[in-house]
Amino acid sequence: MSGADEQTDAAGVRLQKVLAHAGVASRRVCEELIASGRVRVNGVVVTELGSRIDPEVDLVDVDGTAVQLDQSKRYVVLNKPVGVVSTMRDEKGRPDLRRYTADWDERLYNVGRLDQDTSGLLVLTNDGGLAHVLAHPSFGVTKVYIAKVVGTVSPQTIARLTRGVQLEDGEIVADKARLLDASRGGHGASSLVELTLHSGRNRIVRRMMAEVGHPVIELVRRQFGPLHLGSLPVGRARELTTVERGALLTLARQGADPAPEDSPELR
Repeated sequence: MSGADEQTDAAGVRLQKVLAHAGVASRRVCEELIASGRVRVNGVVVTELGSRIDPEVDLVDVDGTAVQLDQSKRYVVLNKPVGVVSTMRDEKGRPDLRRYTADWDERLYNVGRLDQDTSGLLVLTNDGGLAHVLAHPSFGVTKVYIAKVVGTVSPQTIARLTRGVQLEDGEIVADKARLLDASRGGHGASSLVELTLHSGRNRIVRRMMAEVGHPVIELVRRQFGPLHLGSLPVGRARELTTVERGALLTLARQGADPAPEDSPELR
């Protein structure tokens, strides 16, 4: 390698090349993004096309959305089935998450947990920094749940959920609550309730609904921060799209200095 090449490597990599390699757009379009002031490096707008960065250290965003520069990181969403415990190796021999990570060479770990009787969206990743921030009890990432509960839920009960429910470990307030459906079948009346929470307290949805007189029959998490379960079948996993990765990384960077909140989650 020539001395000039060594100096080039030491100075970093051209920003437009890094953006193109990350899949943001073609190099020509990336140059236009830079020139128009839409790209920031470590929070500072960069407009010089000759700018160089260190992809292993610097943080880049386009229009406020984080760009994944480390291509060794994997971000996977799983629709966890009922009966599976949220761990990579269960000491009791119960079904765990290992079976859903076989398609990836990297060792993936779950971000937060869902209890054995709860299905739905679970994030798997080998990005320890992101996992720590998103699962941190003080970060307060928003989650959306659909609960099938016993009985017919009244508008007054929905209002109570958003005003606050007193539990043994303190009051809990739902960010949002709404009744989706109420029906009467052969085993009695039941209702579908959508709850949006940022709390991370243990089994909080089940405890809230039991406290207002409507024990949970089935529970599924449909949303975690900017990620939606969509039509992903139960028991299937997929990598996040570029847009989803950007949204998740942006959320994680915003939570680098979280405010006080609750204890670790288990729904």
